[in-house]
Amino acid sequence: MKKVLQVTSGDIAGENLKKSGVPGEVFVWHDILYEGPRNPGWPEEDTLQARATFLEQATGGGLDRALVLETLRTQYLKLETVGAYDGLVLWFDACLFDQSMLCHILACLKLKGIQAAELICLDAFPGIEPFNGIGQLLPEQLALVYDRRQPVTREQFSCAERVDRAFAAQDHAEFVQLAQLDNAPLPFIPAAVTRWLKEQPDKTTGLGFLEQLTLDAVRSGCRHPWEIFRYVAAHDTPPQYWGDSTLWAKINRLATVSPPLLSIAGPTPLLPQWNCQGKLESFSIYPL
Repeated sequence: MKKVLQVTSGDIAGENLKKSGVPGEVFVWHDILYEGPRNPGWPEEDTLQARATFLEQATGGGLDRALVLETLRTQYLKLETVGAYDGLVLWFDACLFDQSMLCHILACLKLKGIQAAELICLDAFPGIEPFNGIGQLLPEQLALVYDRRQPVTREQFSCAERVDRAFAAQDHAEFVQLAQLDNAPLPFIPAAVTRWLKEQPDKTTGLGFLEQLTLDAVRSGCRHPWEIFRYVAAHDTPPQYWGDSTLWAKINRLATVSPPLLSIAGPTPLLPQWNCQGKLESFSIYPL
């Protein structure tokens, strides 16, 4: 039996892949590769150290820096072993989060001289509306999708390198060009980088698109975190690149900017951003 490595971006997707019957080992990649300090391609140790600090801060301390650093090191060690497998299959969504991750992994593989991989990239599935990603699919649905995998082309590897450089540099001008690509080798990149552009601070309000939706939710009468989550999800355009911890971070930022735009009433001055199950019911959010 062939030894295959299946790589995806979410824990739920990873667990369902393990139950789906697809061959080989499932490995879940963790990182927020559309922002934060890093170099393009394979990271040096100082980059891993900087990213561990960034990710601890981005989760409000919910993720311990030492644990993050260990996770990052393990991920790149796993990528170094790809040559020992008979096949590599990458499962990624069309959203900003996944496309930035896909491009980084492809750029790292190319730097290591590995250009043999297969790709499953989804932006829709029959009967699921809105479709935000692979994590919505049941194990039996993932098994059906497996036959849709396609070899990653040299043009796609080269495109991924270009995109990864842009994310590492946070290169606004390059993203404008990428957003306008016709027939992009990685077809979901133009939309993904367009969303990155929308998340940059507006010249008038100083808010990114997700922050503006959050403020709209609170001003419309949403008071509790999960009410805000449902409002923002309903008014956003799929695929949804963000999750609850990202949204809680946006609420916290809107409450701590000067002057603040929201106030948080609860047991602590800010929302917890990680492992929040059962902790959010006592919080209320108000407009200022």
